[in-house]
Amino acid sequence: MSGFKKFLLQGNLVDIAVAFIIGASFGTVVTTFVNWLTAQMPDSASDVFSNTPNSFGAFLNAVIAFVILAAVVYFLVVMPYTKAKERFFPDEPEAEAPDIVLLTQIRDSLANR
Repeated sequence: MSGFKKFLLQGNLVDIAVAFIIGASFGTVVTTFVNWLTAQMPDSASDVFSNTPNSFGAFLNAVIAFVILAAVVYFLVVMPYTKAKERFFPDEPEAEAPDIVLLTQIRDSLANR
């Protein structure tokens, strides 16, 4: 079980899954936007906000659905994943670069002279 947990938390599996979900949803937004731009002009004001595939209402619906999906994915997948990753695999403190260590040793030896 620990190997599976390590596979999930250390790899980019969750990142790729989130990117796939958000990308597919954004593809719907782009498609409805293009359909709205290339559609013929509506006959009346009520046709502008109708939910036909070529209307502004369909585009607005796709944008709202995208924002809701992005919020759900963030709060139900990304945040718990981030907290679990920090808990099970804490970041190791960064070691100083070798050149910084060498320069510090030189400085200290010159100060001791």
